[in-house]
Amino acid sequence: MDEIETQVGKTKNKPIMVSVCVVTYNHGKYIGECLDHILNQERDFEIEVLIHDDASTDNAQEVIRGYQERYPDIIKPILRTENQYSKGITNISGAFNFPRAVGKYVALTDGDDYWCDPLKLKKQVSYMEAHPECVFTFHSAKVVSEDGALVNGELMRPYKQSRVVKPEELVDKAVGSPFASFLLRREIVEKLPDYYVDCPVGDRPLELMAAAAGDSYYFDEPMSVYRFAIGGSWTESQMTGDYIRKQEKFAEDLWKMYRRFDEVTGGRFHEAAMRAGGRNEFLTKVNVRDFKTIFKPEYREFFNELNLRDRFFIGFEYRMPKLYNWLRNRKNGR
Repeated sequence: MDEIETQVGKTKNKPIMVSVCVVTYNHGKYIGECLDHILNQERDFEIEVLIHDDASTDNAQEVIRGYQERYPDIIKPILRTENQYSKGITNISGAFNFPRAVGKYVALTDGDDYWCDPLKLKKQVSYMEAHPECVFTFHSAKVVSEDGALVNGELMRPYKQSRVVKPEELVDKAVGSPFASFLLRREIVEKLPDYYVDCPVGDRPLELMAAAAGDSYYFDEPMSVYRFAIGGSWTESQMTGDYIRKQEKFAEDLWKMYRRFDEVTGGRFHEAAMRAGGRNEFLTKVNVRDFKTIFKPEYREFFNELNLRDRFFIGFEYRMPKLYNWLRNRKNGR
């Protein structure tokens, strides 16, 4: 068999409120912590945990089987023997988890991240139950390195206060949102547009889909933890091989996504979508340190959106590259 799957429509004969969709690949070190924090959520409603493991070569599937045995009504895994991502299926949640979700809401997380607030789901569900016009809620996150050290407290904090986020704002957002913060009404993901299916990442098109459906709400609380650039992650994979070409390809793919979103929504969010595409193009130039482009006048607004620390070090590297590289190598012990 290519997979092991358990599918149960109800938990303890009660309707499921939230389908938690988890994607994992070689997350054996982390998946237990991820599942513990999901299972330890304080809630007065039922959940299911839909896991897709993409043929991990570590002990991730063994760990998942252990949780399935202990929580057979909640943990519902697909354990692959062949890697689906390598076959061109880039958005695993949409291909394998969303179609089997039966909850009123869909929550998401990668297997190497975890929820650090035991009231996370209850807060989000309570808000959405009280505000039927809200189609999507999300929040900030703590960002840590593989060893658990804090990386940047502002990296996953798109807004400075809890508030309603209008559709145009969600499309044209300067700072990324943690995937593990997402809670959407299930009807949003029941029919996936091609700009989601074809995109190399799953978070940004989901935000666009939510924007097309209505208002969102942002909690300015770090209710999850995002592990940055760990081994085997998408971010880490981008840093290997021909990094510059990968960044260029990523920018091209996201431009396609924004343009297709613009078409599908009849131009309702045209200005916001074009600004978002331009911002992403600028950020890829920052990543590859294309200083000639970074400091062009047409990108000044995007440059000023960067935090003070990033602007300082970009300017430092541009004006004094030898000193910058010497200090960086010394810091890294080289």
